[in-house]
Amino acid sequence: MTAPNPPTPAGHSARLPGRLPESLTSLTSDPEQRVIVSIISRLAAWRVADQAHPQVRRWGVPALCAALGVHALVDSADHAGLPVQLAVTLAFVVPLLWREQRPVLVFALTTAVSLVALPFGAFSGADAARAVALYNVGRRGTPRQLVVALGVTLAQLVAWAAVYWTGGQLEQATRPEVVTALAMAAVTAFAGLGLAGRLVNVVIAALENERDQQARLAAAQERARVSREMHDILGHTLAVIVGLADGAAALAPQRPERGAETLGIIADSGRDALGELRRLLAVIGDEGTPREAAPLAPQPGLADLDSLLERFRAAGPTAALHTEGDLSGLGQGLQLVVYRIVQEALTNTLKHAAPDTSVTVELAAAPDAVRVTVEDTGPPRAKGAGGRSSGKGLLGMRERAALYQGAVTCGANSRGGWTVHARLVPTTPSAPPEGHPA
Repeated sequence: MTAPNPPTPAGHSARLPGRLPESLTSLTSDPEQRVIVSIISRLAAWRVADQAHPQVRRWGVPALCAALGVHALVDSADHAGLPVQLAVTLAFVVPLLWREQRPVLVFALTTAVSLVALPFGAFSGADAARAVALYNVGRRGTPRQLVVALGVTLAQLVAWAAVYWTGGQLEQATRPEVVTALAMAAVTAFAGLGLAGRLVNVVIAALENERDQQARLAAAQERARVSREMHDILGHTLAVIVGLADGAAALAPQRPERGAETLGIIADSGRDALGELRRLLAVIGDEGTPREAAPLAPQPGLADLDSLLERFRAAGPTAALHTEGDLSGLGQGLQLVVYRIVQEALTNTLKHAAPDTSVTVELAAAPDAVRVTVEDTGPPRAKGAGGRSSGKGLLGMRERAALYQGAVTCGANSRGGWTVHARLVPTTPSAPPEGHPA
């Protein structure tokens, strides 16, 4: 059994799936889907690195845009002087430091700088900052803001091409219309790339949410398993102890020597239950505890039914075990299920039947099914008592039987007592057997 990883707190921006959920990795049988999964995994890894060192990207992108403008600063043939070029370069790149917090404002500033630089003829590679600003509008702005920003950029490109084409500044270009179309396509691609980045974040957030849901589901299943195990252990042991104590109290006036013997049986039963609880809690305890350090012991099986019946007889009722077929070939998981069903049925008898009850346990193994029958003769403790409780104990038996495609039925019998019948299919269970290490 493995303890589930604790779910990551919701809303934590730095969290990422440690591994992709099974529902996604199962898609990798398809080559195209394998590529998609690989891309998402790589993007997730980049995002982890970026969140670990956010200042690298914050300062690196403006520095790259500034480097693209260095050529304009040293080009003496440019119409604008060095002070103008330097001012334009700084006006382009400095606002990029706030591109994530204020994407629309930064886009507006870079657009305004490009319009102001136009009359001065201050052409600079630093105007790549406009593409970066547009990308961040797509990444962090609303869809309407992205449409407006893209429209403004495309309109400005068309106007720029028209002015410089008619003015002769683009005469060195053999196909100015092609150059303009390519520039418009590149600008649109930057906007789409920003939108794609947002969609990737949505996908990663969905994967994180699925991972957390799986962790919570695993934790809930583990709690349910532990609850059933503790119910079986404590319920049976306490029922035996109560029965022994009642019997000892009744026999004390006539046979006081039986008191010490009964107390010894009670102590042994309590120690056995305490040992099982310690093993169970050690396995699900501190995740840092090495597995080999946990005091694990084999789960009970059919070989332990004799000792179970001995403890049951010590509480007063009589019990007999009848077997049919080859039970030695049953798997350990199936043996555990049979043991727990018999244990719960005997516990039910101790709780609700009189001390002089007789119980018969029958186990029949066949190639297609294993049948378990636990029948007592009653009578009930109180005259006129109705049916016995069918609460958590019956639910636990049915859940265990369902692991082996089986079913459990119970009800009053013609002998005035109670019968529990279970049918199990000796095949691979539909889930890991309860109580077995995963």
